[in-house]
Amino acid sequence: MRIEMRDGYEGTGPGAITPDGCAVELYARLPVGDEPDIIAAAVPAGAHILELGSGVGRVTHPLLERGFTVTAVDESADMLARIRGARTICDSIENLDLGEKFDVVMLASFLVHAGDEEVRRGMLRTCVRHVAEGGCVLIQREGPDYHTDVPRERVDPSGFTVRIASVEPAGEGVNSVRAEYEFPDAVWTQTFLARPLTKEQFESALAEAGLEVDAYLTPDGMWVRAVPAA
Repeated sequence: MRIEMRDGYEGTGPGAITPDGCAVELYARLPVGDEPDIIAAAVPAGAHILELGSGVGRVTHPLLERGFTVTAVDESADMLARIRGARTICDSIENLDLGEKFDVVMLASFLVHAGDEEVRRGMLRTCVRHVAEGGCVLIQREGPDYHTDVPRERVDPSGFTVRIASVEPAGEGVNSVRAEYEFPDAVWTQTFLARPLTKEQFESALAEAGLEVDAYLTPDGMWVRAVPAA
């Protein structure tokens, strides 16, 4: 069956490819970084987390191990099939309406930088719609040089290379980004649209959705805890 790709997104390599160009087999191989530690330090112990864009559970599973309850949302059933121990929901983030509230809503993987501003607005509205009174929204931002330090690559200790090969203008305020992942036995690529946001633009986008920054959680400002505006 041919999958319907989002406009401006593409993926190549073995296995299923999601509508935004992510390869399921690739994400099943990627190691978890410090995300679970950052999240655990920023929210109450045992919180119920709504994870938007969970993928194969790279972060989901470590959060479950730390005692959190997770509801994992992704638009790819192939991704969600890899998750164990969490409730899973297959839907697009921007259209999600569960009629429920959560202690924490998480929008990671730079999703706030969606090239389509209406998609970004929809995602942030979903965050507001689902966060409980007294709860928070955790958002992952791109680094300040993400679109300018190109090409760049990193060799992971586990033996693969990840490379941002190119960033090209693709419309007003939007870039087309090409990422490459080289393993000894396979190569994957992903091309996607991303909209750089300065700190001021990011905070303005939050305000438009009814959110405000509570704290920048990391020195580089990439992880943010936001709360509904008073």
